Amino acid sequence: MTPPDNAADKNLGDIVSEVSEKASLLVREEIELAKAEVTQKVKTLGKGAAVGAAAGVFLIFALVMALQTFAWLLADIFDNVWIGFGIVTLLLIAMGVVAGLLAKKWLSSGPPTPDLAIGEAKATRDSLQSQKVERDQLGRSLERSKETS
Repeated sequence: MTPPDNAADKNLGDIVSEVSEKASLLVREEIELAKAEVTQKVKTLGKGAAVGAAAGVFLIFALVMALQTFAWLLADIFDNVWIGFGIVTLLLIAMGVVAGLLAKKWLSSGPPTPDLAIGEAKATRDSLQSQKVERDQLGRSLERSKETS
């Protein structure tokens, strides 16, 4: 016994409506995922830029100290004062190198693209396309069953 035509259409209409609502919800969730992912990557790039700026400041101070060390060395070649300036210069250079390496690590993490969201969107697209094929086949089957009745 086959259901009346309007009942079959209603069920198909309900199914299409439900799929449409779920697709809309899925798209909103994909957008939220992309926002969260981009926010995290931008924060990492911001940290890298800040530490890179600190590295630049340390290296500028190191240059100033190196120049003062050289000046004191020339002014007082055999005095111990220049050793202190040299040690401070070496410490500033070391801090600049460490900060520069951290900045390079954080900045080379890549552009702030939402890789997870893009992957999920592609998977959703593939799933929806396969469901569309199944829905089209179901529609053709329903049309054939209507024709035979």
